[in-house]
This record gives sequence, structure tokens and C-alpha cells, in this order.
Amino acid sequence: MDYFFSDKISALQPSAIREILKAASDPGVISLAAGNPAPEAFPRAAIAAITAEILERDPVSALQYGISEGYEPLRLAVEAMLKQRYGIGRGFDQVLITSGAQQGIDLATKVLCNEGDVVLCENPSFIGALNTFRSYNVRLRGVDMEEDGLDLGQLEEALRTEKNARFLYLIANFNNPTGRCTSLEKRRAIYALARRRGILILEDNPYGDLRFAGEDIPSLKSFDEDGLVIYAGSFSKIIAPGLRVGFACLPAEIASKMTVAKQGADVHTGALAQMICERFLAGTDLDEHFRRLRDIYRRKSGLMLEAMGASFPPAVTWTKPEGGLFLWCSLPPAADMTAFCRSAAAAGVAVVPGSAFLTQPEDYCRSFRLNFSTPPDESIIRGIELLAGLLR
Repeated sequence: MDYFFSDKISALQPSAIREILKAASDPGVISLAAGNPAPEAFPRAAIAAITAEILERDPVSALQYGISEGYEPLRLAVEAMLKQRYGIGRGFDQVLITSGAQQGIDLATKVLCNEGDVVLCENPSFIGALNTFRSYNVRLRGVDMEEDGLDLGQLEEALRTEKNARFLYLIANFNNPTGRCTSLEKRRAIYALARRRGILILEDNPYGDLRFAGEDIPSLKSFDEDGLVIYAGSFSKIIAPGLRVGFACLPAEIASKMTVAKQGADVHTGALAQMICERFLAGTDLDEHFRRLRDIYRRKSGLMLEAMGASFPPAVTWTKPEGGLFLWCSLPPAADMTAFCRSAAAAGVAVVPGSAFLTQPEDYCRSFRLNFSTPPDESIIRGIELLAGLLR
């Protein structure tokens, strides 16, 4: 039988780099390509105790349908956490619980963009968000990154020339894939540009609580007095990704449209998972919990950076992130990065080609992404050793 596929899906073509990433599923291959939190970071005992208590005391609420906006105690807990810890939330804002931050990105695109509209974003940027935008047949306009965030000149030019730009998507805290952090000065400048041009900002912040060096920087949403910023957060990195619970703090008028869109997608986020997150927030010393997570990632990133510094040739450069899960390596100019990644996979270590994160994947890229959170210590050391041999 001949099958018909929508234009939106037909336009999404499999990438050649996926063949490289398949190597990561081979148990004999060391994967530095993942993007998962460290397994030792999961609060397993707390989740087990909370789940047992919920199913003992309130099983019907946990197993029944819920409202699309989210479990009310969790919405209130998130609202309080955002306001008290981060200065986020104004009278015009509303909290919406989503099935991971990824759904918040998808719903925002669905309600704000028509086919042919433009989404501005960091270049490089999170592949999951880029593919979401592509699935709605929007055009991506990348803005190159500098060490401290977006190139403001490029952003201003994009805002001036792109008449159908609907929003700017960015990960200001520890960008995926580079690990770079947008400076406070640039955050204020980005907000001022958006305000002057009347464009929304979709601020994706899954890694902000994983800062293990330097000083915290206020989010763009924290100085949103104009209803310009849609803030997407997640419990995936601070509790567990398998729960699939995220949240958005955004102007209520947009939230109402996203709620309707969510009803057509999954009705509501899983009730039991939402209740687990709410009980965790209520019963956990978050400062101590975040200290524990930061200690894990500080040590693991340090282990990888130390191994790279001792063995990588001088012509190879890399970022030194102050948080998050990733760092970004760059080969010398004119190097064949894709060929290097294939050679790495053949040698038994998987990394992610940098072209996967470009708004235009066909553009030349000499960088690749490494992940330090997922692999055990011995795999980090052995994986860097293998890469160093290829680089030399």
C-alpha cells in the first residue's frame, strides 16, 4: 500500500549523523553523546517513599484524569518557587504544567506560529527545539553565539529584517550544546531589543539550577514587565526525566491558548508524576538538594576537563562550562568534523556532530558536543583517551 504523509512530516528528513549516533546504543561503545542527567543524581529513595505514600493515601487522585492546566497544588508550588527563588512571575502570568519542557516548546510554537513564519534562535541550539520548529514548517533564522551569548549585532539585524518573526528561542543558562552562559549585560540588551521590536522570547531553562561555578545570573523572565517572555522549566534535570513533568510561566492570554492545544495533545500531564513533584518540593530542602546535584556535576565536568587538558593536542579547543551537562569541542579550521565523529564511533566512543545543532545543518561545522553527566567516571577517562589518540 502507498502511504500518504503530511507535508510537515515529509519535510523532516533523517540525518546522516543519526548513523553515527546509533553507535551509542552498542554496549561496547562508550557514549559521550547522551544528554541524560547523572544516574546517581536521581533521588530514588525519596521518590519511592513519596510514591508509596501517595498510592496509600490518595490513590484515586493519582490514577484519575486531571485538569489540563495541571495539578493545582503543583501549580501553586511552582508559582511560589519561581517567585521566591528567582523573582519570576507577575500579575499577568500563569503557570501551566507540561509533559516536560519539550511540550512547552511545542505548544508555544503551535499557538504562535503559522507555516512560513520565522523563529529566531541561538546557533547552535538544542536539536529537540529545532526539530519542533521545523515540524511546524517555520523558517529558522540562526543568530551566532559569542562566548557570552548571542551576537547582538546579528540579533538586531535579524529583528530588523525578519518581518514574520514570532519569537526568539534561547537557552540563556548553559546552552545545549555549547555550555555557554549568556551574560547579564546581554540578557538585558536582548530583552530591550525584544521590547523595542515587539517580539516574544521563549526562554528555555532546564539547566539553571545546575550551576556549579560562578555566580547565578537573573533570568530574562525575572525582568519581564511587559508580558514578553514565555519561561519553560523542567523537573527532568533536578528530579528525574522519566517523570516527564515540566512547567511554563507565561502571560495568561497565551497560557489559555496553550491549554486548549494541550487538550488536543495529551489531555493532561500524568497525575501521579505531578503529585510526586509537588510532594518532593514540599518535603525537600531544595538548597541542600541542589548542592548535591552541583557537587556531582562539578566533579564529573572537572574529571573530563582535566583529562582533555592532559591529552588533547593544542590545536583543539573547548568550552569550560560553569554548569549544565555539556561542553563543546572545536577542531582546527578546515578539519572534517563528520569524518572525525565517524572515526570516533568506529574506535568505540560516540560523540554528537556539531552540525546536528545548527539551524542550517548543511553549513560547515568543525565542532562536536561532549556530555559529562551520563557516563561513569571510568568511561569518561577511557573515552577521552580514545578521542585524544584520534586527535593526535
